[in-house]
Amino acid sequence: MRAIWYERTGPAAEVLMQGERPVPQPGPGEVRVRLLASGVNPADCNRRAGRGYPMEWPLVIPNSDGAGLVEALGEGVAPELLGRRVWLYNAQRGRPFGTAAEFTCVPAENISDLPEEVDFEAGACLGIPAMTAHRCVFADGPVQGLRVLVSGGGGAVGNYAIQLARWGGAAQVLATTSGGWKSEDALAAGAESVIDYRQPDAAPRIMDATGGHGADRIVEVDVGGNIALWPAVVALNGSVIGYASKGEASPRIPFAALMRRNVNLRSVLLNSAPAAARRQAQADITRWLREGRRLHRIAGRFPLGATAAAHALVEAGGKRGTVVVVPTEA
Repeated sequence: MRAIWYERTGPAAEVLMQGERPVPQPGPGEVRVRLLASGVNPADCNRRAGRGYPMEWPLVIPNSDGAGLVEALGEGVAPELLGRRVWLYNAQRGRPFGTAAEFTCVPAENISDLPEEVDFEAGACLGIPAMTAHRCVFADGPVQGLRVLVSGGGGAVGNYAIQLARWGGAAQVLATTSGGWKSEDALAAGAESVIDYRQPDAAPRIMDATGGHGADRIVEVDVGGNIALWPAVVALNGSVIGYASKGEASPRIPFAALMRRNVNLRSVLLNSAPAAARRQAQADITRWLREGRRLHRIAGRFPLGATAAAHALVEAGGKRGTVVVVPTEA
C-alpha cells in the first residue's frame, strides 16, 4: 500500500517519507479499513514534530482520524461489519500505524457507522474534534435546559460543541470568538449570540445575553488565556471544561472566586477519557449525524503525497475547519 511515515521527529517537510508499506493484517478484535479520507489534527502534528512527545516507535504512520470502508476482519469481530462505511478515531494512539495510508487496522470498537448521506471527508473530520466536543459538553451530565458558553466557537472542536449542545437540548448556546469568519461559523453552527472575547465588555455582554444568569457550562479552548473571565460569567453551580491552554500552560486559578460559586473545573483529553464516555460519544455522534444536516468545515484537501503540506497548513494556524488528506479515491 502507499503510505506516509516518519522515522524521526521534526519538521514535516524534512521527516515525512512516502513509499510502499505492507498492507496491514487485522489481529484479534480488529478491522482493516480502506481509507478514503484522513483527518489531520494539531495533536498529530505535535507528535510528528516531537513537541511534548518522544519518538514512540521506530516507524510511525501519522494521523489518528479517518473514514472509509471495512474490508477485512480479525478473529472475533462480528461478520456484519464487513463492507460498512465507517468513521474512526485513535488509529495512531497507542499504536504506530495511523491513517496517512491506503489502509489501517484498528480495534473494532474504534469504528462507528458513517451514514450514507455523510461523505468520507466529513467523516474524517469527526474523531478528535467531535469526540472532544462531546466530552466537554456532556462530561458533567445532560445540558437540557442549560445555558452553554463555547469558547473558540469558530474552531473545529468549538464548532462541534455548539452543534452538539443544541442537539442536546441546551436552552441557550453562546460562543466567544475573535470575530470575522470565526463568528460567522459559530453562528452557522447554531450559536444564538457571539461575543468577541478580546473586547473589554465581553463579560457584561455574556451576562446580558443570559439575562444575568451566567453560563451553566463553559467549554474552554484556552484555559490560561481566558481564566480571568470565568468568575464574572459562570453561573452558580456551573462547570468549566477545558481541553487546551495555549495562553498559559500552568495558569493561576482564582480558586476563592470559583469556590464561592461552587464551580466544577474539569479537564478533558480524549485519549485517556473513560472508555464508557468514548463509547457514548461515538453512539451519540452517529445518532446526531443521522438526525439532520450538520456543519463540517474542511480547511483544505490534499492528496496522500502532499501530507507534509497538510501538516504545514495545520501548524500555520488560522485554518477554517479540519485539514483532510485523501489516501484513496472512492
